[in-house]
Amino acid sequence: MSVPAGEPIIELAGISKTFGDRDGRVVAVDKVGLRIGRGEFVTLVGPSGCGKSTLFNIAAGLADPDPGGEIRFAGTRRAGRDLLGKVSFMPQRDLLLPWRRVIDNAILALEVEGMRRADARRKAGAMLPEFGLAGFERHYPHQLSGGMRQRVALIRTFLFERDLMLLDEPFGALDALTRTMMQRWLLDVWQRHRRSILFITHDIEEAIFLGDRVVVMTARPGRIKLDVPVALPRPRPAHVATSAEFLRIKTKLLDAIEEESMKSFMAAGA
Repeated sequence: MSVPAGEPIIELAGISKTFGDRDGRVVAVDKVGLRIGRGEFVTLVGPSGCGKSTLFNIAAGLADPDPGGEIRFAGTRRAGRDLLGKVSFMPQRDLLLPWRRVIDNAILALEVEGMRRADARRKAGAMLPEFGLAGFERHYPHQLSGGMRQRVALIRTFLFERDLMLLDEPFGALDALTRTMMQRWLLDVWQRHRRSILFITHDIEEAIFLGDRVVVMTARPGRIKLDVPVALPRPRPAHVATSAEFLRIKTKLLDAIEEESMKSFMAAGA
């Protein structure tokens, strides 16, 4: 898909989402505005229940926003559900099919699009080494480690070739060492392919290490509280996390999230 130079791949303006009826009405997100540029890696953080996953579902085309907001994708105005199939996304769980081998889990989206299985397998097979899965083509999901399962889910997402990828806490269930390795690996893959990415996480250090910008949401109803550029060099070595700039950004983000978490706590106790 061709996006005119200078235009965001996706722009959300005044996006809200309400659940329930008058007797149990919950505003999950309220008048959110967010732009993601071509090839940009944006990370999204916020306190628990702030609407990160709701925003993810709207951007993925899995849910419609309330009337009144506007979504522009690749320069064209879209209804929420119109985005389904136009972006690639990976939810929190890997959702691998236990009866399909690695290669056939990887090609699922290609098959849904109508590609012949043999052609899809060839395409996926060429990318397996890049994703650290060479030699595991015929393994089943239960034979893989958590990190390898996430790699299979990610290659499936990459093979569904869309300019925008949405990743909802893909490393949240991994141990600390595997998580760190997966972060470095994801950056290497992203720098080669340069897809636009919206990456949701609850880990502040992960958000800074991966992102060109870190967007902070408020407590529910979720709004954009901060949009912080990350002026750290790429590629990013592991020791960047000890730099003065990294620590400055971390402090700013932690202060903002702590403030919002306290608001949420006080509201729950009111």
